[in-house]
Amino acid sequence: MFTRNRIKEIKSLEQKKYRKRMGLFVAEGPKLVLDLLGTFEPVYILVTPRWLNQHPGVLPQGVETDIVPQEELTRSSLQQHPQDILCLFRIPHFEAIMAEEARHSLVLALDGVQDPGNLGTIVRLADWFGIRDVFCSPLTADIYSPKAVQATMGALARVRVHYTNLAEALQGFQGPVFGTFLGGEDIYRSELTQQGVIVMGNEGNGIGAEMAERVTHRLFIPPFPADVPTSESLNVAMATAITLSEFRRR
Repeated sequence: MFTRNRIKEIKSLEQKKYRKRMGLFVAEGPKLVLDLLGTFEPVYILVTPRWLNQHPGVLPQGVETDIVPQEELTRSSLQQHPQDILCLFRIPHFEAIMAEEARHSLVLALDGVQDPGNLGTIVRLADWFGIRDVFCSPLTADIYSPKAVQATMGALARVRVHYTNLAEALQGFQGPVFGTFLGGEDIYRSELTQQGVIVMGNEGNGIGAEMAERVTHRLFIPPFPADVPTSESLNVAMATAITLSEFRRR
């Protein structure tokens, strides 16, 4: 039933402590919600009559659903520009071991990526380039924050995101571990593989010392032309896009 308490519950999910306590996250907008419905368990749907009338039979049966005017949905929304549908999903728990996944495919490891927009964009990039597992350090932003979820543009339905101690997860791993560094080898001239770990670091500080010790192949994305002044560094999401594109191009 749509009440003030329901609005309060939805609003509380903007904070990580409440997402963790309730085991829920918010997704908004028709495309995102419909993408996630095939993967995550919905527990509550808020929708406008206009959208529901235009899309009969689309929403799952048996899920608590309230049909409300646009202004009521806007009151509940966590977005600057609310859309016609909002859904609360249960946060999943995936079972995966990074070293095992990296033995037969490429995986991403994010060491302290702090901006939820960057994180969501990286998950979207992983989806585009066929990366099915992204492993995050505990200091990485929460993928289930509203901004990160929206930035994935539905890729969260196809990419599994895990949180773990990255350095410990790589103990004993004998495969290649790639990382981006200003002092690395030109990525366009490096030998790349289709299995192993690609590490991307924090927006300001890059890959931390503990993970840097685990990196076996240091890569550098060169500027062009190489002998003129340029920006100090690339945004981590942009760097991830270039890196994954080069791996898949080979």
